[in-house]
Amino acid sequence: MAPVSSLPRRRGVALVPEFMGLRISRRPSRVSSASVRATAKVARPGVVCEAQETAIDIPDVTKSTWQSLVLESETAVLVEFWAPWCGPCRLMHPVIGKLSKAYEGKLKCFKLNTDENQDVATNYGIRSIPTMIIFKNGERKDTIIGAVPDGTLSDKYREVLVDQIWRILPFLSCLGE
Repeated sequence: MAPVSSLPRRRGVALVPEFMGLRISRRPSRVSSASVRATAKVARPGVVCEAQETAIDIPDVTKSTWQSLVLESETAVLVEFWAPWCGPCRLMHPVIGKLSKAYEGKLKCFKLNTDENQDVATNYGIRSIPTMIIFKNGERKDTIIGAVPDGTLSDKYREVLVDQIWRILPFLSCLGE
């Protein structure tokens, strides 16, 4: 019976640095490769992980907190409908975190686990995740389906704000007369 792998059994040992985010290293790193003799070293630029401490945890909203956190909110609210097993949903968390930080005090962001809160998801017709809904004064203003860049979410939020301004402009012009 032939061996499953034809790679040499002896491998080089390397120390693994603590990774904190991604950056390209200007100095070459020493790398062992299975395609090169086990004792040979190859020098090449590498990518080093250097995560920044900017991850923002998006608070959860549930069926029991939906009314108070979303529908009765004084500010606009963005809710991400998601599930833990959904890869694109997990990709959206940092995007929504960035949006939450950029519009702090003007926009509240929450995430709703559709596996645990199926009633709420059904009430809003959620058929695909991730789905983000923007609410203002308890009303659904816009829906974004799928993983999108942060610019798309920012644009949708600004559209909701502009729509609100245009609705109150006639009232404000009457006060000036």
